[in-house]
Amino acid sequence: MKATDARRRGAARALRPSSKLLPEYTRAHNRSLVLQTLYRDGPLSRADISRSTELTRVTVSDLVAELIDESFIVERGLRDESRPGKRATMLEIDRTGHQMIAVDLSDDTAFRAAIVNLGGEFLERCEVPIDGALGNEALAKALAVIDMARALATAPLLGIGVGSPGVIDDLGVVRVAVSLGWTDVNLRSAIEQQTGLPVSVMNDVNVAVLAEHGFGDIDSDDIILVRIGQGVGAGVIVGGATFRGSRFWDGEIGHVTVGTGGGPQCRCGRTACLEAWVGVPRLTAELDRLADEHDRERFLRDAGEHLGIALAPIVRTLDLADVVLSGPADLLGGAFLRAAHDTLLERTMIGDPDDLSLRMTTLGRDNVLFGAVVLVLTGQLGVS
Repeated sequence: MKATDARRRGAARALRPSSKLLPEYTRAHNRSLVLQTLYRDGPLSRADISRSTELTRVTVSDLVAELIDESFIVERGLRDESRPGKRATMLEIDRTGHQMIAVDLSDDTAFRAAIVNLGGEFLERCEVPIDGALGNEALAKALAVIDMARALATAPLLGIGVGSPGVIDDLGVVRVAVSLGWTDVNLRSAIEQQTGLPVSVMNDVNVAVLAEHGFGDIDSDDIILVRIGQGVGAGVIVGGATFRGSRFWDGEIGHVTVGTGGGPQCRCGRTACLEAWVGVPRLTAELDRLADEHDRERFLRDAGEHLGIALAPIVRTLDLADVVLSGPADLLGGAFLRAAHDTLLERTMIGDPDDLSLRMTTLGRDNVLFGAVVLVLTGQLGVS
């Protein structure tokens, strides 16, 4: 099985330690360790889990019995082997025992939600048109799409993961989300009160980079994902851990000025912001204006170069190995992508192109939903 296929089935790469835990840690941590091992390497026998985690066989058997009773683990028959002796019973994650709600509030036209099983399989989808809603009306629509999803669930719900635009603190409070007219909206609390379920809320781009790490076609623990749409944002994972700033403005790179010689006007009133160089509205408008194919390619290369200029100090400072772009592939692929990669290599002085990957996301528009799944798995089960 390819690594990507395994991750799509739930065996996502870990964001947490995977070694034996010290005695002072709680039983819950050992539960998470057993579950993480099965997510990463299952199906496994009890003895396999004991060897991998360095937990005693008695401890593993006790935890496995508990997790089977709670429908998180299931027995899948005997190991297929020819050596003499009693064959071991194989265990794997019970993908049908629980479900999750993944929510994406970042789309420009509709709030989207999905019912997902523990294997990361999308079972049902629903959406509610935004229709320009702001403030309390937008919050009501967000709660409505979650209620629609709850009605589609066919197994106990483990929790709800939400990717939302805006500056969001660790308590799930949206301090500001201009596109939705939200200021100091306690989104997590509102959803918990409505549903009675555990809720995790994070900025949509930070959620999307979790998806790349857990489910994407990537083998690195040092990643930056740049999401380009109406605006531009970035999510960063360094050493397998999500990077979060103390003031929660991490990744807000759209209004970083690129260059010193002027540039296009930005909607914020300044000139030469990264958003003004590479945002989808500007790319679309300019391409519509240019009829000659060479002029269109030259324009896309120029835009890609400006993205590379903006990212180069970030990539070099954090020693990132993988850069992932999320947005319209017809705009960001091709000349734009090549120019951004060439500029990054030049400005970071990385001689070997293979030492720095720059590519489009393989998860498409579902990357926020996949990341919301990671939020629930990590928050409720301690696995990813």
